[in-house]
Amino acid sequence: MVRRAANALPLDNAGDAVSNVAEYTVSEISGELKRTVEDRFGHVRVRGEISGYRGPHSSGHAYFALKDERSRLEAVVWRGTFAQLAFKPEEGLEVVVTGKLTTFPGSSKYQIVVEAMQPAGAGALMALLNERRLKLEAEGLFAAERKRSLPFMPRVVGVVTSPTGAVIRDIRHRIADRFPLHLLVWPVRVQGDTCGAEVAAAIEGFNALEPGGAVPRPDLIIVARGGGSLEDLWGFNDEAVVRAAAGSAIPLISAVGHETDWTLIDHAADRRAPTPTGAAEMAVPVRADLVAALAALSARSAAAVSRTLQGERRAVAGLARALPSPDLLLSLPRRRLDEADSGLGRALRFHVGERRRMLGEAGALLTPTRLEAALRDRRGNLRHAEAQARHALSNALSAKRNRLERLDAALRPHIVAARSDQARHRVLTAGERLDRAFRDRLQRQRAALAGAWRLAESLDPRQVLERGYAIVRGPGNVPITRAEDLPPGTAFELEFAQGHRRSALATSGEGALASRAPKPARRSKSSSDEVSQGDLF
Repeated sequence: MVRRAANALPLDNAGDAVSNVAEYTVSEISGELKRTVEDRFGHVRVRGEISGYRGPHSSGHAYFALKDERSRLEAVVWRGTFAQLAFKPEEGLEVVVTGKLTTFPGSSKYQIVVEAMQPAGAGALMALLNERRLKLEAEGLFAAERKRSLPFMPRVVGVVTSPTGAVIRDIRHRIADRFPLHLLVWPVRVQGDTCGAEVAAAIEGFNALEPGGAVPRPDLIIVARGGGSLEDLWGFNDEAVVRAAAGSAIPLISAVGHETDWTLIDHAADRRAPTPTGAAEMAVPVRADLVAALAALSARSAAAVSRTLQGERRAVAGLARALPSPDLLLSLPRRRLDEADSGLGRALRFHVGERRRMLGEAGALLTPTRLEAALRDRRGNLRHAEAQARHALSNALSAKRNRLERLDAALRPHIVAARSDQARHRVLTAGERLDRAFRDRLQRQRAALAGAWRLAESLDPRQVLERGYAIVRGPGNVPITRAEDLPPGTAFELEFAQGHRRSALATSGEGALASRAPKPARRSKSSSDEVSQGDLF
C-alpha cells in the first residue's frame, strides 16, 4: 500500500501540485472496509422480516434479505449452517438471526452471514396479507363454487402484463407453438404503487368490451408476471385486483410469479398457473394433437360407416333371398279379386229381388181394413187401462180415509190425558231415583274426605309437638336430626307446640345441660325416648 507524507506537496511532471490524500486501489479499499466491518461487528443479532427467500440454492446455500419499514440487509446461510438450523427460513416471517457482518468486494455490498435463526413472528406485510385474505375469504370471493371452467378452444385471449418483459414473449411463443390465435395485450405496470390499480382497470376494461365490436372481446384473460419478492408481487395482493378478478365475467387465469409464489389473485382466479408459460398451456390445446385426434376420429368414423353399410347390405341380400317372387305374392290376391268380381253381379241381382219381395209384403199389410182393426184394438186397450186406473185411485182414497179416521180417534182428549199421566209418573219416578243417587254419592264423598282429613291430622308435625316433642333448627333455619350436626358453641332454635325459643347455646357437657333442663310435661312411651329427650334439652 502506497502512502505519501501529509505535509509533502509533490509536483507532477507538469509542475502542478499533487494532493496528499492517501491513494488506495479498489482491492485495497474493499479489503479495508471488509476488515473494518468484521472487526466492528463481530457477532450481532438482527431482527427483521425475511424477504426474497426462494429456498436453498442448487449449491445448498440460502440467500434472502432482512428488512424493516426503512432498510434492507442482505443475508446468506451457508450450506453447512443451513442443514443445522432448527428453524428454516420462510418468506414473510419476522426472525431474529445471529451472525457476522461482512462485505462482498465483488459488488460493493455488505451482508450478514447467518449462524443461528429464531422466529420472532409474522412480518408486517404477511400480517396485512393474512388479514386481507381472511376478509375477502369471508365475503366468499374465494369460494370454489364461484369458479368457472375455462373454454376449451378460445378465439381471442387477453393478456394483462408488461409489454416489454419476458413474460409476454414466453406466452406468445407458447401459444404460437400450440395453437396460433388472436392475442390482445393490455399493458400495465407489474410492480410499483400503481400496479394494483392498473391491473384491476385492465381486467374491468376487457370485461367492458362489447361482443362483435371493433376490438374483439376476449374469451379468456391471463394475468401474468414473472417471479419476485413479496414486495415485488404486492400489487397483485391489492383488494381492487382481487375484486376485479372475482367479478370478471370472462374466465381468468392467474400466472403471477413461479410455483412457490402465491398472491391473493391466485385464490380469486378461476385457475392458477404455476408460471406464465403454464398459463399459455392451460389456455389453448395443442393444434397438432387436435388435428391428429380429428384425423383418427374421422378414420374410425369412416371405417364404422363402411362396416355398417356392408353389414346392412348383407342383411338386405339375405332377406331378399328369403322373400318369394312378386308373381307368387300377387297370385292369391288376384284370384280372390276375380272371384269377387264374378260373384258381385249375382249377389246384386239377388239382393234387388229380395228387397222387392219385402216391399210387396209390406204393401199388402197397409190396407184400410187392417188399419181400422188395429185402431179398434188400440181403443179397447185404452178403455181397459182407464178402468184400472180409476179402480186403483178409488182404493187409495179409501185407505187414506181409514188412516185419518184412526188418527182422529187416537187424538181424542181422554186418550191424550191418559198418556200424559203415564209420562208424568215416569218423570217423577226418575227424579226420585236421581235424588237418592245424589244423596248416596254425597255421603260417600263426605266419608272419604273425613278419612283423608283424619289421616292428614295424624301426619301433622304439630300433633307430635303437642305430645312434648320439639324441633331443633340450626343456622339458616335448617332442621338438625343428629347430635354430631350440632357442635359445641353453635346457636340454635327450639320450636315447641306453643312457641319458639331462640339463641340457645349448645355445650359439650351433657350432664350439666340435663340438670338445668326443665322436666318434660309428659313421659315418652319408651325409655330410649326419655334419654334422647333429656339429652336434647
